[in-house]
Amino acid sequence: MTDTTDSARTETRTETRTDTRIDAALLDTARALDAADPLRAHLDAFADAPGVGAYLDGNSLGRPLRDTPEKLAAFVRDDWGTRLIRSWDEQWMTLPMELGDRIGALTLGAAAGQTVVADSTSVLIYKLMRAAATADPTRTELVIEAGNFPTDRFMATGVAAETGMTVRWIEPDPVLGVQIADVVAVMSDKTALVSLSHVDYRSGALADMPAITDAVHEVGALMMWDLCHSAGVIPMQLDAWGVDMAVGCTYKYLNGGPGSPAFAYLRHEHQGVLRQPIQGWWSAADIFAMGPEYVPASDIRQLLSGTPPVTSMVAMQGMLDLIEQASIDGVREKAKSLTDFAVRAYDELLAPLDVRLLSPRDADLRGGHVTIGHPDFRAVTQRLWADGIIPDFRFPDGIRLGLSPLSTSHAETLTGVLAVRDALESHDR
Repeated sequence: MTDTTDSARTETRTETRTDTRIDAALLDTARALDAADPLRAHLDAFADAPGVGAYLDGNSLGRPLRDTPEKLAAFVRDDWGTRLIRSWDEQWMTLPMELGDRIGALTLGAAAGQTVVADSTSVLIYKLMRAAATADPTRTELVIEAGNFPTDRFMATGVAAETGMTVRWIEPDPVLGVQIADVVAVMSDKTALVSLSHVDYRSGALADMPAITDAVHEVGALMMWDLCHSAGVIPMQLDAWGVDMAVGCTYKYLNGGPGSPAFAYLRHEHQGVLRQPIQGWWSAADIFAMGPEYVPASDIRQLLSGTPPVTSMVAMQGMLDLIEQASIDGVREKAKSLTDFAVRAYDELLAPLDVRLLSPRDADLRGGHVTIGHPDFRAVTQRLWADGIIPDFRFPDGIRLGLSPLSTSHAETLTGVLAVRDALESHDR
């Protein structure tokens, strides 16, 4: 099946939802952008979702690939069903590190041996945050944004309670996100760790990772980044930028499926020095020694704890293949094009209805989603979902348009924005 099939499908969905009020220039622009899209052939790699006219939530849960069912079936039939426990020696023992290295090379700008796939995002944040917080007993403060994702905030307050540390809160502009000056204002020689999100989960604001990391290092603190909304859509250079540690999930732009394991990055110089608190057998220097004392591994395997979730690592490998073909820079350019177009559609179709733009206008300052706000959006979202238009609602009154570049077209983006307009107008009547 070719990319023209998907293009025709998305255009048909768009045209069936439009009426005489549509701005013809927007539809023409969407078609032109899709025709010129160098990544358009990848649209058809993703499974259809019957009854869904526009899926604009790929920044929360990525679509499955068409071949995922067969890959999962082959895993059960062959790797597990036929090779049985022999697969541990043949491939599974090294899979967390090998898959981590691939994520690092394709999306993070990280050399081999610094990234591992294991556990959930929450568990990995705790491991690294706890290790960093207690690395220097003279440093007694953790810095985090007051509006960061709940897990990050909850982990910071929990670690502080365990260790007797103090949390210092950053309160940035809610649309533009954390700036260097915000970070500098709350740091001191007491700062042990600064933990921030690379892309704000609400507004999509993109933080200046290299500059902020440098500022943190100037006061002698460690820097941890949450990459959940940037891994797979924003090019990074963690090694070159001096990042100490990072955590990201794989079910958003890496399309690993619901509950797929997270990954952690730990810079070479910290391995064997920082000590993570969940001392499971998989992080022991000799896994099968079964000795009386815990001796941690000195490499990236030290971040593991229990048996890795091998089955949950299968689906994401196909998406990594696509990212390799497209290149992370190509994915980023498509994300900027999609979000620019979404902002234009917002200006023409939604701003007149008193909808607010809650994301930066400059594509260089935002990630892969655009957030819009209106007091009626909770009810509007419920109607949209019932109609097969799937954006993401965020309390108190925001809708996120999550535009995963390899699986979303400009025409589908327009379908979603038009549906928001129609549902809002209908709700107001």
